[in-house]
Amino acid sequence: MKQLNVIGLDQSGAEQLGKKLNTLLANYQVLYMNVRGFHWNVRGERFFELHVKFEETYNDLLLKVDEIAERILTLGQRPEHSYSHYLNGSAIQEATNVTDGRECVKALLEGYKVLIQQQRDILEEAGAIHDEGTASLMSDYISEQEKTSWMLTAYLG
Repeated sequence: MKQLNVIGLDQSGAEQLGKKLNTLLANYQVLYMNVRGFHWNVRGERFFELHVKFEETYNDLLLKVDEIAERILTLGQRPEHSYSHYLNGSAIQEATNVTDGRECVKALLEGYKVLIQQQRDILEEAGAIHDEGTASLMSDYISEQEKTSWMLTAYLG
């Protein structure tokens, strides 16, 4: 007989999903700090538009960081909250001293690529344990980030 957690999901499945969400959280945190750095340090002729876009992006990433951490808690797990964990657990690498707008956008696109793939994996696993809450969250993020990736790709030409 399966052990169910407080929201009626298989405990073992929720634990596995919590681990994957913690990995996703680590990637979001690293990307968030990268985009903060892009916002602060971007230079060049597209400064004004990119400065605003990066601020919009990091604010969105910060909201998602909080939603992911709260989802981990809802599953009965504990969100990781140390930068050492984030750096060790993230597939997204720190972007330091990047000032060229095109390079910032390319790094952001690479970050979205990692997030989208991880979110697709989590979406599939959430479906397998009938976790509609996590599946819905991932589906929303994927749709939004796919469109943003298309737009950023169009921006690069």
